[in-house]
Amino acid sequence: MAPNPAELIRTLVTGRLPGLVRLAHRPGPFHVRHATDPEGRVLLLVPVFSDLAAELDPGAADDVAVVLDVLDLPPAAGAPSAGRAWVSGWAVPLQGEPARHAAADFAAVDPTGDLLDVGTRFRLHRFEVVEARLEAAGVVHRVDPEEYAAAEPDPLHVDEAALLADLADHHGPEVAAYLRRRLDLTDVEPRVVRLDRYGLVVAYGRPGERRRARLSFPHPVADRAELSRLLHPMLCPHATPHPHPHTPHPAPGPRPAR
Repeated sequence: MAPNPAELIRTLVTGRLPGLVRLAHRPGPFHVRHATDPEGRVLLLVPVFSDLAAELDPGAADDVAVVLDVLDLPPAAGAPSAGRAWVSGWAVPLQGEPARHAAADFAAVDPTGDLLDVGTRFRLHRFEVVEARLEAAGVVHRVDPEEYAAAEPDPLHVDEAALLADLADHHGPEVAAYLRRRLDLTDVEPRVVRLDRYGLVVAYGRPGERRRARLSFPHPVADRAELSRLLHPMLCPHATPHPHPHTPHPAPGPRPAR
């Protein structure tokens, strides 16, 4: 199992990564702080006195066609990229109660203090996604807007870099031994380079012959707590498994990454 294109786009555009906005028939691109609400609609936090605000001026038009462009930033050296996402729609400025609700949705992703100044120094714009694309490994995937809206962002994405660092810094020997057993490797030092709700991506091989494989979890992980329970047999191979009836077992055999 691996994230599908709709899930990857929802994860990339959530608001944890830098974004660029491009406007139809306007100069640009513009750097922008953004987030998505629970329905997947894109929120743009724009300073009132900025070039982007001038281009989104509601006096020029009721709404403006925009594209949000987000490039994945791999969490560690040698880690593969999840790709690049583009989502587009027509941005409209928010005021009053809709702006307050949108500010709460934005804060759930990025609790910046500038949200307190929405309506004075900042304005929120929102657009519903009408087109979504993902470029990954040289292939462009077009995703239906309804499929995009129904997908869920990966719950581990915000913590991925910290989780990978913890595995390497505090559990390196145990992880390497486990991966060698699962991948039937000798004389190489495998390491986890990415993780998501569906499993781990492992890099191994000698310099110039690097390969990657995916180890799938038995079911998608809901949060960090469930991930910890899932990884417990790998990090503490001699420990007694947790007696909870939903305690996951070690991941099934590896599947080569494409």
